[in-house]
Amino acid sequence: MKFRALPTLIPALLLALAASVQAQTLNYLGQQVLPTGSSYQGLPVGGLSSLDYDAASDRYLAISDDRSEIAPARFYEFKLDLGQFKRSPQPGHAGVSFTAMTTMQDLDGKPFARRKVDPESLRLDGRRGLIYWSNEGQRKAGDMQSPTVRRMTRDGRPAGEFPVPPYYFPSGSAAGRAPGDVGVYDNLAFESIAITPDGRTLWTMSENALAQDDAPATPEHGSRARMLSFDLDSGRAGAEYVYEVGPVPLAPVPPGGFNTNGVSDMLALSDHEFIAIERAFAVGAATLGLSPVNGKPTGNTIRLILIDTRGATDVSGWASIKGRDLTPVTRRLLLDLSTLKNDDGSTLALDNVEGITFGPMLNGKRTLLLISDNNFSTEQFTQFLAFTLD
Repeated sequence: MKFRALPTLIPALLLALAASVQAQTLNYLGQQVLPTGSSYQGLPVGGLSSLDYDAASDRYLAISDDRSEIAPARFYEFKLDLGQFKRSPQPGHAGVSFTAMTTMQDLDGKPFARRKVDPESLRLDGRRGLIYWSNEGQRKAGDMQSPTVRRMTRDGRPAGEFPVPPYYFPSGSAAGRAPGDVGVYDNLAFESIAITPDGRTLWTMSENALAQDDAPATPEHGSRARMLSFDLDSGRAGAEYVYEVGPVPLAPVPPGGFNTNGVSDMLALSDHEFIAIERAFAVGAATLGLSPVNGKPTGNTIRLILIDTRGATDVSGWASIKGRDLTPVTRRLLLDLSTLKNDDGSTLALDNVEGITFGPMLNGKRTLLLISDNNFSTEQFTQFLAFTLD
């Protein structure tokens, strides 16, 4: 959540949201679906892995997780007409209009080389005129890339990076399961960026545990991820907490197929309260919502989780948490999106939701928006979901 939108987030509204764990706190407004293959400035639009709202321009920002393979790493700006969102299984994409595309630069001021970056999340800081974004890195045999959190200007120029503690850096085996392995698992690192309403602190979270802390989530067990903070004035790393990601809700079919659950983004409500997206996928899982692309179950389960860090153990500087006595942050279910219905009674189909932001006021109510990453797959879709807050 960016700074300039904060004056409209009145404290009473934030307290009401944070205090409630009922699904009816969020009222489903509708969705829009952008077909895979849609393009802007001659390039395919896809991989949209984050969402933020700029109240000053009434535009949204989203980063693409294209690893400079289809085109150089970039982020988009676009407008959404919430009045055209529909509670329909085939809503169309009227009112989704892209307005700008910006190439992101590496620390040398050049576009990122192929497979040298994995952009996953961004937040706009209107007060400082900067964008903060996360790079997931990778854990591959012969190519270990550490996760990073960086700053850039609105036009994509580099403005430095934050000092991520070295125990997040991958080393050892590619799988991360061998004795002595350290750091993030592949594709399970920094997917999220949140800025506290006072504009003082940035938070990110590993999607699952670090290799030295715990195993990745499965249908049988969850995973102990880490929340990591940075002071935005000094740039220094600060408090660090453990967040217990839930097990994968639905088992893959057949057993042994790919499955995952992890935190794909989070939004700060205060200096200690957050909404996290737990995004799960299991191959062949019989989810009730049927894809508007192929009419099949999507395999995705999306849950919004309310986090409170008060009372949690600060594990900053702990190279490993395995076997140590600690208190994780509290987590409570805010909304299971699998319970949402379209106006015809059908269950809402969910894609790979990876971004969350507060939006503009609508009929006197604050809005909350989600976006999905289609992975540039013809079997998936870019989904915009809108809610109002009581």
